[in-house]
Amino acid sequence: MKPDIKICGLKTAEAIDRAAARGATHIGFIFFPKSPRNIAPEDAAELADRVRGRVRIVAVTVDADDEELDDIVSMLRPDMLQLHGHESPERVLHVKALYGLPVIKAMSISDAADLERVDAYIGVADRFLFDAKAPKGSDLPGGNGVSFDWNLMASLDGSVDYMLSGGLNKDNVALALASTRASGVDVSSGVESAPGQKDIGMIDAFFDAVPAAVRKTA
Repeated sequence: MKPDIKICGLKTAEAIDRAAARGATHIGFIFFPKSPRNIAPEDAAELADRVRGRVRIVAVTVDADDEELDDIVSMLRPDMLQLHGHESPERVLHVKALYGLPVIKAMSISDAADLERVDAYIGVADRFLFDAKAPKGSDLPGGNGVSFDWNLMASLDGSVDYMLSGGLNKDNVALALASTRASGVDVSSGVESAPGQKDIGMIDAFFDAVPAAVRKTA
């Protein structure tokens, strides 16, 4: 089955147009001031209108409060919310009820113990995104260009729908999909020439690598 492909941290029309043209199923806008990929909601909305209806628009936040989410949702009109902080299951349910939008819950993974937290979110989050735990000293919960041991995914309950993230690029996306049963992949730093600067050639190379990944998992 062809995996979903989410390009995250987009900030330019050129990158968004290319991602959509190459078949991205999701595009992510990051609303986190510490990130080099941070974008203002009004700028994200203008960019999203270029591809609205062709891809799913995802608003990525980190422990955002209701006031911040109100601004983002009203301006961007996203299709989904991605909660990439320490949001509790109760907080996820509150956000879903407040906005009537599906929620992707991002989880930071380093070892098998980190996966034990997933159970509390099953039936709460609409989808999971498993990312590598941030390196020591990093202020960013994601987009650090590091991966984790994908073999850990074998212990996950088979009913869990998830996307894989963390250090993905054109050279390892095939292995990532072959090593897991992820229904999608999420890439950010792996298609950048510098933090926050998407590279069109690297976006193309990533999409070029996915058909090989699909063949390996067929």
